[in-house]
Amino acid sequence: MNSAVDLPLGMADLTFAASGEALVRRTVLPSGVRILSEQVPGARSATLGYWVAVGSRDESDGQPGHPGSLGSTHFLEHLLFKGTRTRTALDIAVSFDSVGGEHNAMTAKEYTCYYAKVQDRDLAMAVEVIGDMLTSSLLDPAEFENERGVILEELSMAEDDPADVASERMFQAVLGDHPLGRPIGGRPDTIRAASRDGVWEHYRANYRPQDLVVTAAGAVDHDLLVAGVERALAAAGWDPELAATPVGRRPAVPADIRRGSPIVTVERPIEQANVFVGMPGILATDERRTTMSVLNSILGGGMSSRLFQEVRERRGLAYSVYSFSGSYSDAGVFGLYAGCAPAKARQVTELMLDELQRLASGGVTADELRRAVGQLSGGAALALEDSDTRMSRLGRAEITLGEFADLDESLRRLHLVTADDVRALAADLADRPVSVAAVGSVTDDVFAGLAS
Repeated sequence: MNSAVDLPLGMADLTFAASGEALVRRTVLPSGVRILSEQVPGARSATLGYWVAVGSRDESDGQPGHPGSLGSTHFLEHLLFKGTRTRTALDIAVSFDSVGGEHNAMTAKEYTCYYAKVQDRDLAMAVEVIGDMLTSSLLDPAEFENERGVILEELSMAEDDPADVASERMFQAVLGDHPLGRPIGGRPDTIRAASRDGVWEHYRANYRPQDLVVTAAGAVDHDLLVAGVERALAAAGWDPELAATPVGRRPAVPADIRRGSPIVTVERPIEQANVFVGMPGILATDERRTTMSVLNSILGGGMSSRLFQEVRERRGLAYSVYSFSGSYSDAGVFGLYAGCAPAKARQVTELMLDELQRLASGGVTADELRRAVGQLSGGAALALEDSDTRMSRLGRAEITLGEFADLDESLRRLHLVTADDVRALAADLADRPVSVAAVGSVTDDVFAGLAS
C-alpha cells in the first residue's frame, strides 16, 4: 500500500495488500452488512468484532423510560449477553470459557462493539455466538431487572473514582448541550426509569443489517468469515438477500459547540485534587489528526513530554500528569490532566496551561519532533502485533473514517508532520474556550480567572 484506501459504501467487494504481507478484504452483502478482514501471516488467533454505529450520543434526552432514553445503549450492551432464543447467558459464557477465549463489549459515544478473541480453530464458533447475541437477544424482563442493579453498581463504582467524575464533568463543561457531552452509561435516575419496552424499541431501531459492520483480524479466512456471518444472520431470520443500503457515515461537519461551564468543581474530602483542563478539539476526520498525535506526544504523551518534565520531574507537584485528545464525527475534546495536592491545584493548572501556550508561541524543537515521531512510530508498530488493535482499526476505518491506512501509510504521514504544523495546531487549540473541572478539596474560587 502506498496510500490510504477509500472504503466506498457502494462498492461490494474490495481486496488489497497491507504492510507486513497482510491481506485486507471487504465484502458488502446485499442486505447492507459490511464485513472486513485482515489476514495476518503466521497468526494463530483472531479477534472478531460486531459493530453498530449507535452510541450514547444517539440517545434521547427526553423523558426517562422512553425509547432511546439516556443510558439505553449501554443498558442494551449488557442485555445482549443475557440470552437468546437458543442460548442462555451461561451457554454464551461457557462457549468462550471452554476454549480459553475472551469476549466482551464496549459502548462508546458513537458506536457499540461486541468482540471476542479466540484461537483460529474457534473463530467460526465466535462468529455464530456473537451473531446470535446481536440478532436474537430476548431482553428477558427478569434479566432486565437484574441488569438494572448491575448497571447502577457500575455507575456507583465510577462515581467513587474521582478521576472518572472529573472527566465526565470536563466533557460536559467543554461540550455543553452537545450529545457528545453526555455520560455514556447514563445517570442513576435514567437507569432506574428505563423500561424494558423502551430499550427493546431502541434495539429494534438500531440493530438492523444495514447498521451492522463485522471485522476480524489475525488468522482469518475471509470467505469462511462471510459464510459464517451469513449463516448466523439467516438463523436469526435476517434475510441476507434482502436489499438494503448500508447506513451512511456521520457527516463530518463541525458542530456549533457552546461551552457548558468555565469552571466545575465537586468538593470531596480526598487527598488529591483531580484536575482536568479541557477545550474543543478536532474532528476524527480532520486532516490534522496525525499532527494532533505528534502534539499530544510532545506536550503530555510520555515521560519525556513537557508536562511530565515540568510538573512532575522539575517541581514534584504530581505523580500523574498527561494530555489527551478525543475526536468524533463533528466535534472533539483536547485535555490536560493532573492529580495533585489541593493546595497546589491552581499552580499545577497554571503550569499546564502555560505549557500549552508555550507550545503555541514558541513551537517545538527538532529533537522533540524526532522523539515524538519515534515514539508514535514504535507504538503503532508494537500495537499492531495484537489482533485486537487490527480488528478495531478496521472498525474505525469503516464506521468513522471511510478509509483504511496501514502501518506504512501511517508512518509516512507521521514523517510529513513539521514543527510549524505542531505550533499552528497548538495555537489554534490555545485560542479556544477553556474549561476546568476538578474533584477534591477544592472550590471554584481556586481556579478563578484561569478559564478563558
